[in-house]
Amino acid sequence: MFAVLKTGGKQYKVQAGDMLRVEKLAADAGETVQFNDVLMIGGDAPVVGAPFVSGAAVQAEVVEQIKGDKVIKFVKRRRKHSSKRTVGHRQKLTLVKITEILASGADASGVKAATGKGEAAPAAKAAPKAKAAAPAAAGSDDLTQLTGVGPAAAKKLEAAGLTTFAQIAALSEDDIAGIDAIKIKPEWVEQAKELAQG
Repeated sequence: MFAVLKTGGKQYKVQAGDMLRVEKLAADAGETVQFNDVLMIGGDAPVVGAPFVSGAAVQAEVVEQIKGDKVIKFVKRRRKHSSKRTVGHRQKLTLVKITEILASGADASGVKAATGKGEAAPAAKAAPKAKAAAPAAAGSDDLTQLTGVGPAAAKKLEAAGLTTFAQIAALSEDDIAGIDAIKIKPEWVEQAKELAQG
């Protein structure tokens, strides 16, 4: 039986007992990790995933953390420019030994999922919180029905103690001049009278 797994942006065809060099995993030597991204299970009854085979996994034991071969990057500008630059790089890798290929039941195995260094383990998605609508105060009207009154202006009116259309309709010019929190327009008073009557 063989499996095709995906890790570190690459795909590998593996069998039990294979030694594999993969991109660095967040695991120490001796730990057992599980690759859950299995693209295909081969054997007597091959199974191809779309894109992954559900419930399938490949378990492996981490042998050691290693570095790959050194890659030299050399840049030289020619002729009258005596400029040279050499940069070396060694990729960090993890050497693993494939121990078992699970065609099903990978979720209940209890083995730590193989994640790259610096990646967070996939957490269960939390259900999105529904935004609770703010309950309207008892006996108050929706002041945003007045033309030119938005949510911010409605809050200012409520802060000034005006919560109903009847209160706004009963305002005199002296009352309007005495309110400093918001400038009340005469059209609001007329509209409030109409809305208060229903």
